[in-house]
Order: sequence, then C-alpha cells, then structure tokens
Amino acid sequence: MIKVALVDDNHDLREGLQIVMKEHKTEFECVGSYADAESAIKKIPEVKPDVVLMDINLPGLNGIECLKQVKSKMPELDVIMLTVFADDQTVFDSLCAGACGYITKNTSPEKIMDAIREVRDGGAPMSGRIARMVVTSFNAPTSPSAQLTDREREVLDQLCKGKSYKMVADALNITHDTVRHHIKNIYKKLEVHSVSEAILKTMKKKLF
Repeated sequence: MIKVALVDDNHDLREGLQIVMKEHKTEFECVGSYADAESAIKKIPEVKPDVVLMDINLPGLNGIECLKQVKSKMPELDVIMLTVFADDQTVFDSLCAGACGYITKNTSPEKIMDAIREVRDGGAPMSGRIARMVVTSFNAPTSPSAQLTDREREVLDQLCKGKSYKMVADALNITHDTVRHHIKNIYKKLEVHSVSEAILKTMKKKLF
C-alpha cells in the first residue's frame, strides 16, 4: 500500500485524485489532502505519507518553500511536483529543493498513479527535455558521475527518465537483478541513497 498526501489549492483536482485512489484502494491510500502549504507543513509529518503530490504554485507560501520545510522534517519522503506549465527553471528549483520529479496538471489521473508507482520503484518522472539536460551533465568531466561505468550511466539515464527497474532491464536487455546490482554500485559511488538524490547531486554539480 502506497500512502499518498495531496497539496494543491484546486479542490476539484484533489477530489478527482482521491476518487482514482479509491478505485485502486488495494494499492493507494490518501492519508491527507491540503489546500495550502501551512497546513501541509504541519500535518504531513503526522500522517507520514510515502509520496506527496505538491502543487508548485500554492497560494501564500509556494510549493518549493513548502517542499523544503517538509523535506527538512522528513528527508526520505518522495515528493512529486504538480505544475501547469513545465517551466525549466521552476522544475530545476524544485528538484534542487528535494523533489523526485514533476508532472503537469493536464496529465491523466491514471498516469499520475503511474508516476507514483515509478517513484516508489526508484524512478524520477520528468520530461524528455529536462532528462536530456540531466543526462548531458552525467557525461561532463566535472560531474560526480564521471566515475561511473558506461553501463551504470545507461542505467541512470533510463531511471532519470522515470522508468521502473523492470523497464530498465527490458530496455537494456539485462536482468532485474543486474539492474539492482548496477544501482547499488551507483549509489555507493555517488554516496546517495536514491535515484532522485543521484540526479540532484549531479545537477547541483554541473548546472548550478
């Protein structure tokens, strides 16, 4: 069961996502729904979700500032940002603040559920354009991932595009266990504990 919290001032969006989660009640549980950052910062540590869907453009304290405060209390929490427009700078700011990835609000509810699954499987949902920028930074000599092998870079490339371990295994024609072996080595070399941390570390080194 994946416990999810929603942070968005759009009541209809929150209601719609809760309905979809109820239709998948054996897989998802909505443990909190908040219309503003202040409520989310107070309540999320109490309800302890696995994943938070957070609007970037919240009224008052924005989503990125909310993300920073929530992550300071729950460093291991997976947060996916929701945005109307996939503005590169805003997305990068949210990733640097600790988000695992982002999805646009016109994404279908089912695909949003898929994004939650991918994050829990180690993926990082983001657009192809932003993924390419991240991958470019992987290949730079100054990048912390310069020490990775070619195969490890390929695995990380696939994961940063939001693919699950199984999808990576299929794409690279290797076994699921081999993917996990490469990921273990990537985490050790980059001194991180998740794909989002690996992406974040690389982006901060190269792009910021």
